[in-house]
Amino acid sequence: MRQEAHASHVHHHHEGMAGGGGWETAVRATLHCLTGCAIGEVLGMVIGTALGWSAVPTLILAIALAFFFGYALTLRGVLKAGLGLRAAVKVALAADTLSIAVMELVDNGVIVLWPGAMDAGLGDPLFWWVLAIALAVAFVATTPVNKWMIGRGRGHAVVHQYH
Repeated sequence: MRQEAHASHVHHHHEGMAGGGGWETAVRATLHCLTGCAIGEVLGMVIGTALGWSAVPTLILAIALAFFFGYALTLRGVLKAGLGLRAAVKVALAADTLSIAVMELVDNGVIVLWPGAMDAGLGDPLFWWVLAIALAVAFVATTPVNKWMIGRGRGHAVVHQYH
């Protein structure tokens, strides 16, 4: 009985998304992605900047931590739903890789291209403003990607079946 209700919920969920009603779900998925990316991105930028690292190692650390925290948030949810670690890792990779990659490409592109942003220190308001703007631009760019994936039963549509 419970399995039938779950199957009905998943079926209904995908019907709505495929029919173009998936913007709300795409926004939630992108906010989820943004949360993990922002934690990693900010932490990486702060650590790299505080240690006086150059742009490339700082960006590499920020991107690595963004992927780590993005995947970790999804893993937490699907593990809590009772999925085993191996299956949970597969779900997180399937659900988040493209979303995180687009978000990181856009947000780091904004930071790198913004004049003076990579040279700004932690005490410089430019550092924080550009980081916030970059994450906002990345959110706007990634939401349609997530809608496209969800509409095809991929991305966070995969995660949704474990909620």
